[in-house]
Amino acid sequence: MSHIEESQSPPANFRILDLFAGPGGLDVAAHVLGYEVTGIEWDAGACTTRSAAGMDTFHGDVRHYRAAFFPLAEVLTGGPPCQTFTVAGHGAGRRALDQVVQYIEQLHEVARPKNADWMEIFRTWRKISEELRRKELEAKEVRAEKRKVEELRATNRKAMRIRLEELGRSPNQVKSFLKGLKAPKDLEIPDDDDELKGLLKAFSDLDDGLNALKDRLEELGDERTGLVLQPLWWVIERSKRPGSKPYEAVILEQVPAVMPVWKEYAKVLASLGYRTGRQLMHTEEFGVPQTRRRAVLMARLDPTAPPNGLPTDLLPDVPASHERYQPGGPSTRPRKASHSDTLLWEVSEEDSEEAPKESWVSMELALNKARKISSGKVYERPDFTVVSNYGTGGDPEARGRRDHDAPSATITGKVSRNRLVHKGTDDDLAEFDRFTHAEAGVLQTFPVEYPWSGNDVSQQIGNAVPPRLALHVLQHVLVPELRGKKARGRLKRAAEKLESWKPAEPVKPRGHRGLKGHPLTGR
Repeated sequence: MSHIEESQSPPANFRILDLFAGPGGLDVAAHVLGYEVTGIEWDAGACTTRSAAGMDTFHGDVRHYRAAFFPLAEVLTGGPPCQTFTVAGHGAGRRALDQVVQYIEQLHEVARPKNADWMEIFRTWRKISEELRRKELEAKEVRAEKRKVEELRATNRKAMRIRLEELGRSPNQVKSFLKGLKAPKDLEIPDDDDELKGLLKAFSDLDDGLNALKDRLEELGDERTGLVLQPLWWVIERSKRPGSKPYEAVILEQVPAVMPVWKEYAKVLASLGYRTGRQLMHTEEFGVPQTRRRAVLMARLDPTAPPNGLPTDLLPDVPASHERYQPGGPSTRPRKASHSDTLLWEVSEEDSEEAPKESWVSMELALNKARKISSGKVYERPDFTVVSNYGTGGDPEARGRRDHDAPSATITGKVSRNRLVHKGTDDDLAEFDRFTHAEAGVLQTFPVEYPWSGNDVSQQIGNAVPPRLALHVLQHVLVPELRGKKARGRLKRAAEKLESWKPAEPVKPRGHRGLKGHPLTGR
């Protein structure tokens, strides 16, 4: 594997299994901290990047593997793809959240008792899996029908445009009519034009059918419902299956919308003997040159935890090392009280000394440092402004803007579409008016030499865990006894190694046949 040798071994050499591993954001962070990681990832492009980076990988759907396949894994991490959950309203987001909570409660009910029957737990999971599979197959059929209806609507719309032109309507009249098709039943048609009336009636019927199909898809849910349940099932299996040993720690991260799901996860983990913590992390507070929020669930197995413990945030928050970015002014982030009464995180007065926070990291600073490491991959530019591909404030035309001396806005899968213009203008730079893959990766805190490969690299970068953020979370959860100056010193050394990391020999992704003889399988 391609990792930098640590001058000091970590206090515990945990072996990590990373579900939905992506291109390797958590993996490269773990490697510079001295841990070994195996990832499971289905996306072929991400697996190509992982291969070039020397990351140990099983290529495939997480649902086609089981916790029992990797009995020697001691830590479970991952970022399951999640639909948009919301606790507000009664729309698709609310229904998706209610559905996931219902499944989690079913699992919790059978897994909570101390002497829970494993076969009953397994039957409950199999029933949930089969139900989700049926819905997924039906949704596939509904989506195919939806595409057919959309094609018919497009054909019908074109026919109406042609008919309006034949009737001598002006371009503005045609445009206004077609715009009115958003509510076709409200449109008025002259009584003497039966052809146009017939076309509009057919379009209106198709519109009703399309809305019915959309409603049905919302009822069926999203295949990501099953994926977001996978890490929880793996934890339950390792905790309750006879002959299995529970994971020592669990770390999961996703977009902020998943926080309500992490809350339900915490209830189950608490009943399994874990102390848990949930934190909404602002990435710029951890040295990432980017404003991005991530919802992180942390859990650590603790024999002293009370049976059927409460899912309160018993683990302290990961301490921020940098200030929060506030456009137009300095950060005034309030300091949250720590849970110093937690046994694993009890520290001495000397170790708990807090250093002043550093300022957030700008795009300019991050790119300049990377250019010193690899001048051929990071270009020197005049002062610039990044113009986002996305609108702001609900206005698609009001593109977000960030200057070079500020952190980047959130790096998404559309990062390659962001324009770089001369600061204070709308004039594109004469050259290098887009971020390269290497530069976008640096803004996500990947090493500048990270070997981005495969298809849709921008999407890989946008979906990845920022490695610098992963450094902080991994150390906080896996080395709870390391605090204060010692923790900050180790993080500083790891961050330096992360920046200068270079890939070693590529590693070919594995399939199911690769389970035999793998270090985590014990076979």
